[in-house]
Amino acid sequence: MAWDKELAEKKKREELAEKMGGQEKVARQHSRGKLDVRARVLKMADAGSFREIGKLAGKGHYDGDGELEGFTPANFVFGKATVNGAPAVLSGDDFTVRGGAADAAIWRKGILAEQMAHEYGLPLIRLIDGTGGGGSVKSLEDMGLTYVPWLPGWEHVVKNLETVPVVSLALGSVAGLGAARVVASHYSVMVKGMSHMFTAGPAVVAAIGENLDKETLGGADIHARNGAVDDVVASEEAAFQAARTFLSYLPTATGKKAAQVACSDGVERRDEFLLSAVPEDRQKAYSMRKILASVVDKNSLFEMGKLWGRSAITAFARLDGWPVAVLASDPSHLGGSWTADTARKVERFVKLANTFGLPVVHFVDNPGFMIGLDAEKAATIRFGVEALNGIYKSTVPWATVIIRKAYGVAGAAMSDHTKFQYRFAWPSGDWGSLPLEGGIEVAYKSELETAENPVSHLADIRARLDKVRSPFRTAEAFMIEDVIDPRETRPLLCEFANLAQARMQEN
Repeated sequence: MAWDKELAEKKKREELAEKMGGQEKVARQHSRGKLDVRARVLKMADAGSFREIGKLAGKGHYDGDGELEGFTPANFVFGKATVNGAPAVLSGDDFTVRGGAADAAIWRKGILAEQMAHEYGLPLIRLIDGTGGGGSVKSLEDMGLTYVPWLPGWEHVVKNLETVPVVSLALGSVAGLGAARVVASHYSVMVKGMSHMFTAGPAVVAAIGENLDKETLGGADIHARNGAVDDVVASEEAAFQAARTFLSYLPTATGKKAAQVACSDGVERRDEFLLSAVPEDRQKAYSMRKILASVVDKNSLFEMGKLWGRSAITAFARLDGWPVAVLASDPSHLGGSWTADTARKVERFVKLANTFGLPVVHFVDNPGFMIGLDAEKAATIRFGVEALNGIYKSTVPWATVIIRKAYGVAGAAMSDHTKFQYRFAWPSGDWGSLPLEGGIEVAYKSELETAENPVSHLADIRARLDKVRSPFRTAEAFMIEDVIDPRETRPLLCEFANLAQARMQEN
């Protein structure tokens, strides 16, 4: 039969590639509780859908007669797969081959994976473990020179962030370029106890007098709380599932429509819980997450970035089956006040929603920017204004529900007031240039000083102002469009979601 010899050699090379770094190295990977790269790509992809590209790339080892004796595969695996039934590019680092170091890399493979994603409009999933092609000091002696740093193919990384959903899962200790690839994504995940991320690892950091282990220097909790990554999960399986869920809300590329799914949750559902969700005592906190879960399609809420910028909740959800980006205040953390980190988180999330054309629903309980010395040192106003500007530059349809407080410049960041305000307030709505609590004594200082009974007089002033601050007084002047029964929130937002889709399709 024609080409028997060549096909036999192809099969042999593929079998050698599947051995990765060899039995000992693969066993060491497994002994650390980690999957190998080939197991990872098969678990991430829909069953039977992964088609590898470049499996034959690597370094052959030949005898004196030029016959193949062995083969060291490239430490990067990639190909085309389907995820959630949709095509995607799936790539993974093979830590068993020199820990992902540059001297075992085939540069073209990593570049081609990135290039394929944006040229064909396919989501990109990176399974990162190691330096991701970063430098190796030992390789410098082999080359006989050093080189000026450059990042081959980074232009494709930049293009992908503008054109397709990019997910990065850090599934081991990643440093340098590997760490850069993790954060150059729309959604990034670390595995608790398994993942570590550094600009430079412990051995290098020791040179500046910091003797730290991997977990202390770059553990998952550190980077989930500083915003470098979006989420921390308990296992690799959970990381794969988080990636699938994140991608399920997005279109496969910019300019395409996100899918509506069948919705068995009634559009007209009115949850009685919402009537008592917000306490009448303005000083008491409540669960915004319970409100969100009650309003959106059942079991559709997917939060990202939960551990940083905690005064704001950022999540995807569905309304009548349509995906939406949910931005919400969290009054249980600092009363919902925006810190510098909160503002950074809001700006990034709004940009994500605009990149992929998801309508935004904003649930507001914002008493303003965080105040005090620490807030000033953190440049809160700088980052707050950047978030405000991002909201004003937003081009996707936007709906706002004022749950309680909306004060000052941060409160004004509820929406772009120059556009049609698809906006509702609950009867608990409370707004103004600054909170009344704490300001009454200052504003009425001279009057209180001359009053016969200052305590009683202060109580009278507060009673008068409580009438003035009624949301219905604002509605009289049409400075708020509607004050609604909280139970009407879901039907109205489902109406918005459907109108938003019709508007975006026209554009």
